[in-house]
Amino acid sequence: MVVLVLIVGGILWWSDSRRRRSGLVAPPASLTILKIALIAVVSVVVVAICNINRAATGTLAGVPWVIPIVLAVLAVWMMLVQRTRFGRYIYAIGGNPEAARRAGVNLASIRTWCFVLCAFTAGIGGLLYASYLGGMSNNFNGGQIVLYAIAAAVIGGTSLFGGRGKMLHGVLGGLVIGGIYNGLYLLAIDVQWQFIVTGFVLLVAVTIDALSRRSATSGSAARV
Repeated sequence: MVVLVLIVGGILWWSDSRRRRSGLVAPPASLTILKIALIAVVSVVVVAICNINRAATGTLAGVPWVIPIVLAVLAVWMMLVQRTRFGRYIYAIGGNPEAARRAGVNLASIRTWCFVLCAFTAGIGGLLYASYLGGMSNNFNGGQIVLYAIAAAVIGGTSLFGGRGKMLHGVLGGLVIGGIYNGLYLLAIDVQWQFIVTGFVLLVAVTIDALSRRSATSGSAARV
């Protein structure tokens, strides 16, 4: 965690210093230091929470620890995607990469950071799931988790073609998938039928997305 804070702090300091040397608009050095200090404090709090003996305190005021952690990650990612230039670049690349490139967006850099952030989020999810199971094994089948993750995003309105989708809607899609899984489990439905139902719901969501995208494209062409 210390190494991560040093890396993030160094990147922030280098980026702001580079902008100031180039004569571009950049936050003052004091604000950069404040941001680095805030990141360090948040990191210390996260480490302290992770080191708590959950056998004695499995909940926070009756709420499982996973819920505030997920809400915190969701809030940060929503702010990043919907309130920053980086987030607008993501939507622009997803909607039309060539137009974004012509507008001056560095496609390679944005895509690399997207993969980094996705991997980081997947790591958080893996830690939470491992803590839920009480351990992890190399023989664990992650295909089911990947299927549910993709289905949650698509059902929540995220387009597989890019350019459309919101974090909160993905969480709502995850609740739908969780409801389907729990309902089938309570009905004692076989595991293979659970995959079939989930795949069918995913297929319907993808079909609706493709049809809506085609109708939107046809409408734009007709107006032209």
